[in-house]
Amino acid sequence: MSRGAFNDLTDVFESIIDWPKRLAHEAPFYRRHFERVGAKRVIDVACGTGHHASMFHSWGLQVEGADLSPNMIAQARAGFGEPPGLSWTVRGYDQAIDSGSSFDAAVCVGNSLALAPDMATVHEAIRQMLAGVRRGGVVVVHVLNVWAMPDGPCVWQKSVRTTLPEGSALIVKGVHRCRDRAYIELLVSLLEGDTKIRSTCVPLLGLEVANMERLMREYGAARTSVFGGYQDQPYDRQKSVDLVLVAGK
Repeated sequence: MSRGAFNDLTDVFESIIDWPKRLAHEAPFYRRHFERVGAKRVIDVACGTGHHASMFHSWGLQVEGADLSPNMIAQARAGFGEPPGLSWTVRGYDQAIDSGSSFDAAVCVGNSLALAPDMATVHEAIRQMLAGVRRGGVVVVHVLNVWAMPDGPCVWQKSVRTTLPEGSALIVKGVHRCRDRAYIELLVSLLEGDTKIRSTCVPLLGLEVANMERLMREYGAARTSVFGGYQDQPYDRQKSVDLVLVAGK
């Protein structure tokens, strides 16, 4: 799900992610859970620019990538094409999946669910994912664990020098939390010609494990598992960087 700044600053967010490193880190986790349910058809309900969907397709799976943002879907098509077995559609994750489709697995990763404007949208997104997966299938949700973020001033995490459509740029990223909301802070400084600095603050919902598990069971999950990362490490609310929920239907 790409809302607000994520839609407007697609190139910025692409530049600060090391996609080869990230996908290599996460791939064994998805392979394991997809193989466990014999997945052949997968939907990424908030696919962004399509990196996860393309990776799943490279494994021989039929994949649909969907996103609310036409800009993200356009970049996914431009970057990965639309070969047989890989399709893209503009659709929000709180909208019904095609009633004629029944997927073996659904994923919503990379903070997409935490970008929802409110908890009502989170509820509907979980309902639609579980409705779109067959019995015996699996739903995977990943977000940053906001409860491990500092409650107070911003902590600057990384800086990247890159080339944007506007020219050479320096991007600085930080995070912080204020009670039950977290924020991703971005500073973008163009380094050529007249120097310009843009700042963006992207809010994230604080998602609680107990509430998420309750919703998944309410909407059809037979079992749920919670991890603090992609190596199946236990989830620690105060320390885990990631929150990964796996729901078996």
